[in-house]
Amino acid sequence: MSRDRIFLITPGFEDSAVPGRTFFCPECNQIEGVLASHPRLAGAIEVVRVPFARPRTEVIALLGEANQSLPVLILCDDIPAPPDARAHGALRFVDDTRRILDLIAERHGVPHPH
Repeated sequence: MSRDRIFLITPGFEDSAVPGRTFFCPECNQIEGVLASHPRLAGAIEVVRVPFARPRTEVIALLGEANQSLPVLILCDDIPAPPDARAHGALRFVDDTRRILDLIAERHGVPHPH
């Protein structure tokens, strides 16, 4: 993979467990805020938004069924992965929101979260 790829849940989703309401993922929206605040990240990070409902086939195809929780940052091959990154086959990834925000700052030169 030539650039980092992040999977986020598309905002405005419905949850069949709570009929009649729409939602956004708070963890994904933290990352959405960083992406919106730093438009140049659009060229550095591939952003893929997927539906809330499981199974999340696009994520499963890359990381396996056990790793479909979002958000998830799949790390590119061009920059060494940190030692705390998880692995699925040859892919390295991080699925902790705070760690994703830290890595976006470290790898792409935007401000760090406080």
